[in-house]
Amino acid sequence: MRAVTERALNIVFDLGGVVLTWQPDAIIASAFADPTTRAIVRREILGHPDWHELDRGTLPRPKAIRRAAQRTGLPETAVDAFLQRVPPALVPIPETVDLLYRVKAAGRPLYCLSNMHEASIDYLERSCTFWPVFEGIVVSCRVRLCKPEPAIYRHLLETHGLVGADTVFVDDVDVNLAAAAAFGIRTIRFENAPQCERELQALGCL
Repeated sequence: MRAVTERALNIVFDLGGVVLTWQPDAIIASAFADPTTRAIVRREILGHPDWHELDRGTLPRPKAIRRAAQRTGLPETAVDAFLQRVPPALVPIPETVDLLYRVKAAGRPLYCLSNMHEASIDYLERSCTFWPVFEGIVVSCRVRLCKPEPAIYRHLLETHGLVGADTVFVDDVDVNLAAAAAFGIRTIRFENAPQCERELQALGCL
């Protein structure tokens, strides 16, 4: 009797910090020389709830700039210039991109699930060539939901017909992984591409 065919594992990748570099302190340092200003920007822009709302797509960029300028005391032009540095700083990590293609070649359906501003995803769709590797793409600003909210994982599963137990989620943030695990999704905390590949192999994905 023929063996039962193994169900395909769906592999879901985060983008920033996994497929793309995400080094916020370096972006801040490239824009502001003064250490005190850098600390303010880290706290009042990247660490502020408004950043999350930009990711969600529910805060218009001009309003976010005005509010950040009020909080930080920086000119609106300086805040705008800083935000403009973010999209081009999201650079593909060659080792992870190579891993995506190897996973795809192994017959595993690939998806991505990412929190990201509209300006960043627009830029990346124009500048990156790896998008066809994904069978489905869920980006926070386009669905008005953010990790680690349960609704974004539910959206991923229901929209693409995925079963949690047959899905693996790769992310570099523990709280995002814990939220995925609540749906029965298997998780890998990303540190680097070789480590991720080893863990995918251990799960039988490669």
